[in-house]
Amino acid sequence: MSWHLFAVFFASTFFISATPGPNMLLAFQYGLNYGVKRTLWTLAGLSLGLFILLLSTLLGLDVISRQSPWLLTVIKTVGAIYLIYLGVASWRDSGSSSLMSDASELSTEVHKELTATTEMADKPMPRSLSSATVKAPPSDWLLFRTGMWVSLSNPKAILFFAAFFPKFINFSAPLWPQYIMLTCGLFLSETIWQLIYTIGGKKLAGWLDVGERLAWLNRGCGVIFILIAAALLAEVLNGFLA
Repeated sequence: MSWHLFAVFFASTFFISATPGPNMLLAFQYGLNYGVKRTLWTLAGLSLGLFILLLSTLLGLDVISRQSPWLLTVIKTVGAIYLIYLGVASWRDSGSSSLMSDASELSTEVHKELTATTEMADKPMPRSLSSATVKAPPSDWLLFRTGMWVSLSNPKAILFFAAFFPKFINFSAPLWPQYIMLTCGLFLSETIWQLIYTIGGKKLAGWLDVGERLAWLNRGCGVIFILIAAALLAEVLNGFLA
């Protein structure tokens, strides 16, 4: 993999990681509720879950590229279509909801899932995550487990990785050095933004919720998705014409 291609990959993932998805919203909400130091346990859980999903995707691509090259072409084509869908959906997102409201909704969903587990059934939980900081501060293990659960409970991440990564991988060259580079780039961008969302707190929310800044952030990601999809489709077409 050339450094130019890696730079394009990192710039794309860095911009996409800025959007307030489930991982970033959880980092944001927990940063407000529990403080930066304790939220680091949640960030560790988020990273582990993300690594498991990413490793599963890369192992699958590795097996497919060696045993069924034709299926890799199918994956690229379907992945391009999926990225176009994500691009259109991101562009059409009006951004009418705020970062604060989105984080609050995610907190409610996480709370419901945790109360449904056997471990938490024996111990009543407060009605909101905000009151949890006062009435029943969670353990470090619970913060870590919650982060990992939120990350792993997003199967769309596997679809995204399978659609996004093939454009930046040269399957005719050794794969694992490329996998390591891409993984490091992705985790660097994710970690930077998780820390920004955790530390930034209300200042970041206040800035994004002004005007249509959040909407334009989503639209920018939509453009990136569509451009990468177009590059994937061009690569597939060139393969047929070669």
